[in-house]
Amino acid sequence: MPPAKPEAKRKKAHSDDEVRTVAVASARIADAGRGIDITVLHVEKAILVTDYFVIVSARNKRQIQAIAGDIRDYLRDEGFRHVRYEGYEEAAWVLVDAGPIIVHIFRQDLRSYYDLELLWGDAPLVEWRENDGRETERS
Repeated sequence: MPPAKPEAKRKKAHSDDEVRTVAVASARIADAGRGIDITVLHVEKAILVTDYFVIVSARNKRQIQAIAGDIRDYLRDEGFRHVRYEGYEEAAWVLVDAGPIIVHIFRQDLRSYYDLELLWGDAPLVEWRENDGRETERS
């Protein structure tokens, strides 16, 4: 019988600290764009394809698109070369995918319907309002 293959690991182009810093900065950009109810989750242990979710609500299509564009531009400036959008034209739920960071920008009514925070309830919260970006466990 052949030996077992080692578990595959994602090759990381950015350090863990850099990714956390950029996720926190993305939340702050959403806040500056008047995003609502912003949450950063460290989902690396639960999801193999990404490390952080930034989850944001916005009031209307124009605001959703503006926040998505600002975050996309920032991520590209920080060296995340393959940043993709999904849902930009409809702007009900826009996904900005930068690999280790995925930003979800929801219209308020859809956010509660999909409830990603409940779905990924075991993931630690990252405090984005503080400078240290520390994680907190949820109760």
